[in-house]
Amino acid sequence: MVHKALNQRWFLCLSAFVLAISIGTQPALGQLPTRLTDQEFWKLATDYSEPDGTFHSENLVSNELRFQTVVPALVKTVVPGRAYVGVGSEQNFTYIAATKPAMAFLVDIRHGNLDLHLVYKALFEMSANRAEFVSKLFSRSRPEGLSETSTATEIFTAYSSVPSSQALYAQNLKDIKNHLQNKHGFKLSAGDLEGIDFVYNAWFQAGPGITYQLTGSRGGGGGGLGGISSYAGLMTTDDGQGTNRSYLASEDSYKFLKDLETRNLIVPVVGNFGGPKALRAVAAYLKEKKAVVSAFYTSNVEQYLRQDGIWENFCRNVSTFPLDATSTFIRSERGGFSVQTIAPSPGSAFNSALFSIQTEVSKCAASR
Repeated sequence: MVHKALNQRWFLCLSAFVLAISIGTQPALGQLPTRLTDQEFWKLATDYSEPDGTFHSENLVSNELRFQTVVPALVKTVVPGRAYVGVGSEQNFTYIAATKPAMAFLVDIRHGNLDLHLVYKALFEMSANRAEFVSKLFSRSRPEGLSETSTATEIFTAYSSVPSSQALYAQNLKDIKNHLQNKHGFKLSAGDLEGIDFVYNAWFQAGPGITYQLTGSRGGGGGGLGGISSYAGLMTTDDGQGTNRSYLASEDSYKFLKDLETRNLIVPVVGNFGGPKALRAVAAYLKEKKAVVSAFYTSNVEQYLRQDGIWENFCRNVSTFPLDATSTFIRSERGGFSVQTIAPSPGSAFNSALFSIQTEVSKCAASR
């Protein structure tokens, strides 16, 4: 009996030691919230924002046809359940659906991008599935025959023959504003309401054929730039390996985004990447929550930061983020990269590539 008791005690001690070693070797888990209150969401969006800036294009739809080509490598690199940072419009949703972050911040110099993402937030929350979402997005009646197993191509093909509806547009726009102002209690300014009107009217006028527009071409639908894909084209293209990875390619991807939006965990912020406040505020928040950045989608913004002589400011801002060896820049560049990871594509001026954030910002970290 004594030997048995000693053996049991030895086993318990050994088990506790092994457990302690195991816990000690695990990476520290972040403390990002599982949900933000409406007040917390709005405070982050407003307190972290900088004054509205200008850019030469509207932000209603991406102009990067090949944005999916980096997704296969991206999902092999980044760690899910972390923080995502991005710029611009709907292409972020595809990267978020792929990388599965616990929280996302969308930082853009244009206040209009914040308004755009508020419209998206309302539409995700108000739409049970992809077919309903596309119906509300473009103010078109839902065609028969669509289901949760329909492909993105089937969905957009079905909607291509459905005319836009002025009645649906008016009701949806009213519902969007009511959802944001009354359900969430967001204190939208007169400028926000005008921005929401502009975004939603452009989608209504152009439908799924809407393309990237230069500032001043505010009809939203007429001739986009040559070689630029439509919204429908962006949603139905593939990753270069035959798999469509757009956020509307599957019901699972859509529902992941809908869940994040419903829990107020996709936060739009107004800010210049080279500015003094927005990125550093997001970085400080993530550090406080012990969260690591998984991916940072910069599009081709760095090109303009260099032109303006403030790329070093951006570099120092990013160096304040909590990073590790897997933290990844997703960049787009006209004509390709010096370290190019994909081949050029006819009809698409932009190529996308992945870079280690730690490596890229190491040269400016010491001077931040």
